[in-house]
Amino acid sequence: MSDLSANAGLPGWVPLGARLYLAHVVGGVSLRSLARCEGRNASTVLRQVRRVEGRRDDPLVDEALTHLGRTIGPDPVPPERKERGVMTKALRSDPPVTDEPTIAREARRVLRRLTEPGAVLAIAPDMEKAAVMRDGPDGTPARIAVVDRKVAQAFALKDWIACRKPGRVAIYEITAAGRSALKRMLDEDARAHGGLAEAAAPWADQHRIWAERMIDDAGEDAPRSVRVNLAESPVQVLARRREKDGAPFLSPDLVAAAERLREDFELAQMGPRVAQNWDRFLAGGERGRLGPAGPAEGPRAARERVAAALRDLGPGLGDVALRVCCFLEGLEATEQRMGWSARSGKIVLRIALTRLRRHYEETGAAHLLIG
Repeated sequence: MSDLSANAGLPGWVPLGARLYLAHVVGGVSLRSLARCEGRNASTVLRQVRRVEGRRDDPLVDEALTHLGRTIGPDPVPPERKERGVMTKALRSDPPVTDEPTIAREARRVLRRLTEPGAVLAIAPDMEKAAVMRDGPDGTPARIAVVDRKVAQAFALKDWIACRKPGRVAIYEITAAGRSALKRMLDEDARAHGGLAEAAAPWADQHRIWAERMIDDAGEDAPRSVRVNLAESPVQVLARRREKDGAPFLSPDLVAAAERLREDFELAQMGPRVAQNWDRFLAGGERGRLGPAGPAEGPRAARERVAAALRDLGPGLGDVALRVCCFLEGLEATEQRMGWSARSGKIVLRIALTRLRRHYEETGAAHLLIG
């Protein structure tokens, strides 16, 4: 990394184009000086600066650049550095937009939800968080994830998401760069866990995002690895199936109940410690208590909602709901794991989702099932 990048006082995740833009616009460094510092042609630097300037019509990009420009201020440049045209910066008291580990962690969670068919990210000027929305089977929009506004700004500045529809509520979609970044991160995770057990068919795999999840089962000494398709929940696959009379196998309200449980499960994992210990809710585990909650264990309310829902479902039904809706484990794997007969898992899952919908109705959360 060049002296400019090292001394600009900007977080390490900020793209080079944004660094050059801020150095030129905020710091007043000439394009020729930037080109010499980066070892590039001045015309190349000019194109990158103009490209970033053109992206300021994007609300999140504009906010990110504005905040980054305010968090840095020019320091007196030492004489020995003036000849090289290098600008040094000093951070003010304002914190950076966000940190790189948070961006990487949230990207694995949020970008994969944006890869689902019809999923978009919505944000308004007065919203502290952005919401990932997706139309349900009945056409009504449902919230499937939330993300901090500063993280969404970082996504936009890194060109992982792009504004499709500006306005009072801006709508964003994942870009090709965002999909590529997500695949790289998931590939790194897969290599860290020893790689995937089998190769996917190339034509089908282009619509899937394979990854592995570690699941703690009661009675086992170590977590086991489960291969899942993060781009789509098994519930969504079942929702497209039809009965003999043409009715959907899972009605829209059952799908909405499953998505509500999955949303709470993911909200409960927000924070430095992403992998929560849910083994107490599985068959044979202790139910009903989460133990002491620390500041890094995620939002308490979401954890309590998940615990209450699984406690109400009870053994068996709670197991299949947790594995399929939250862990995204396939029905065949769940049937084998639970010792059930083939093709019985979808029936048990439908019963579990019926009970789950009733739970939300009894707890006064039924209005949240329609978005």
